[in-house]
Amino acid sequence: MDFASILSDLKKKKYQPVYFLMGEEPYFIDVISDYVEKNILDESEREFNQTVLYGRDTDVGTIASEAKRYPMMAEHQVVIVKEAQNVRNIEDLEPYLQNPLTSTILVLCYKYKTLDKRKTFAKTVAKRGVLFESERLREYKIPDWINGYLKEKNYTVGPKASQLLTEYLGNDLGKITNELDKLMINLPPGTEITPDHIQDNIGISKDYNTFELNDALTKRDVVKANRIVNYFAANSKDHPMPVTIAALYSYFSKVLVYHFLQDKSKDAAARALGVHPFFVQDYQKAASAYPAGKLKLIFSYLREYDLRSKGFENASAGDGELMKELVYKILH
Repeated sequence: MDFASILSDLKKKKYQPVYFLMGEEPYFIDVISDYVEKNILDESEREFNQTVLYGRDTDVGTIASEAKRYPMMAEHQVVIVKEAQNVRNIEDLEPYLQNPLTSTILVLCYKYKTLDKRKTFAKTVAKRGVLFESERLREYKIPDWINGYLKEKNYTVGPKASQLLTEYLGNDLGKITNELDKLMINLPPGTEITPDHIQDNIGISKDYNTFELNDALTKRDVVKANRIVNYFAANSKDHPMPVTIAALYSYFSKVLVYHFLQDKSKDAAARALGVHPFFVQDYQKAASAYPAGKLKLIFSYLREYDLRSKGFENASAGDGELMKELVYKILH
């Protein structure tokens, strides 16, 4: 089952006796376990029928013993094991999982690790309950995810604003939702979130970021590019050079891909590049400004200055000076 299906079933009170939540993305695991913790039982039922254990402080025997109890004056009892990846020999829980109590809802939060799905333990979990793998979203999927998250809460967001959030916050969904929740506190429902809202409420500059640097390079706007680079140099903690170079590498890689697309229609190009259709025109302009031969040189410059920023063949130049040199070479 996927994340949406699990939550939908829980809201419809379609419960499974076991939920094994595993994987690299903690956000989805937390949302599911938090929903179970706060919504399955009412407040009067939780005192006798809800148990929260922590992996470092428990063992398989304790988990099984708690799961085998029958609920008191309630239809279900809930047992949540947080940090279950720290439970030693968790596979020893299999005898219980082969015949779990239907009145117990056992939730195992197995973060940052996954089970081998080929092994009997994982197959038993999948057969008797829910085996859910929480995977990190790739960065190109984050803008659409942001849009969906805000839509559920009666807000909208434009492509530029969602891209700005993605660039600044990356693909850490917990961090993203924390910032979005703070943003929504200050804005009435129905608001379309703009770069100005983001700058005013989160502190992300709408003018000085790698998204705007890419735009300046595409337009060969020397003044704007240098203004952004100077800002980065003065705020190097927030704009470290390796991160900027990685963003430039990602951007110009997509420009190179665009060069060789057979179908350059907006929707086809957006799918191939993994971007919102709104931004396809930017890659079209960049491809016109930077032929494939120039892109080859740009990639060599990016590698060179990435190494120099890390101290290779660089005796004294600071990141600001290196970044100015890099941008000059890209533009000329």
